[in-house]
This record gives sequence, C-alpha cells and structure tokens, in this order.
Amino acid sequence: MNKTEGKKSAAREQLLVTASRLFFERGFHAVGVDTIVAEAGITKMTMYKHFPSKDHLIFAILERSGEMYWEWFEHTIHGIKQPEQQLLAIFEAVAKRHPMSPQSTFCLYQAVAVEFPFPEHMANKSAVDHKQSIIKRLESICEQAGLKSPGLLARQLFVFLEGFCISSRFFGADSPSTDLVHTAATLIDSHRL
Repeated sequence: MNKTEGKKSAAREQLLVTASRLFFERGFHAVGVDTIVAEAGITKMTMYKHFPSKDHLIFAILERSGEMYWEWFEHTIHGIKQPEQQLLAIFEAVAKRHPMSPQSTFCLYQAVAVEFPFPEHMANKSAVDHKQSIIKRLESICEQAGLKSPGLLARQLFVFLEGFCISSRFFGADSPSTDLVHTAATLIDSHRL
C-alpha cells in the first residue's frame, strides 16, 4: 500500500467512525454532509471520492455494522456443539450486552427502518437484507437442532430479540434480561418434536 492509499483508507475510516457517531447521537436525517466532514476534519471533495452521496456513506456503515454483527454472532456460538445451546447462548449474550450502555441498545437497522421507510431506498434494502439473514441463520440452527417448524420458531425468536432490543432502550439496566433467556428457552422447548 502506498502513502496515498493509506491516506485514503484513513480518511474513509474517519468518515465511517465520525458519521456513525453523529447518526447515533442525532439521527440520519438531522446530520448533513457539512457536519460530517467538519467533524471528521476531511474535505467534502475527499468524502465524495469515497462515497458518492450521504446515502452511500450510510450504506457503507450498515455493511460494516453487519460484518461486526456476524463476527459477534459466530464468536458467541463458536465451540458450542449442541444447536439448542447455541440458540440459548445468543439470548444469554444479548441479555448481558444490552443493558450496559445506550450504544448497546441502539439498533442501527431499526433506526434505518424508521428514517428510511421506503423499500426501494438502498438503506432500507440493506436493513431488510440484514434482518432476513438473521432469521435464516436462526432457522438453520433450529433445523440442526431437529426442532419442529424451524422457520416459524426462527421468526418467533427473531421477533423476541427485536422486541428486547427496543424495550432495553426504554428500560436500560431495568430491562427484563432474565426473562429474555427464560422465555427463549420456553419457546424452544415448545418446538421439540
């Protein structure tokens, strides 16, 4: 990598980090390109070299968030041989993680669904694809566990996770995290053949 490529990569990274923080603090529509480049200490021309538009920047942030999510997901279940235990491990990890800070209860994809509700928007499509991939991965684990109606169970578990994420934003540390694991276990038990 030459010096120019290194500077470009550093500028791109700074834009992603800064924009992510600003979008978390203020929302997508409330933050303009001028604010992003000023806070990042980067020129508007440099930003547009990396991202043709603010929407493309948001899309890149969603892609990165998705990569981080899947790293966390696979790390959470790594080394757990029983698929049912993998499912429970996911819920246990979410229960531990969510009440800790406002950032941990913030779902970028839920925020996108609110601010970009139109299905044809690239951010909305990215969010929908990410959420559908979670359902498919949960369904795969449910199938491996030999649970009945794995598609239905995966959707139910997914809705439960999403609901917990939202409720954690309201209740923080008082969010019923123990209920999360217990209810997930009960739901999984109800799908045993």
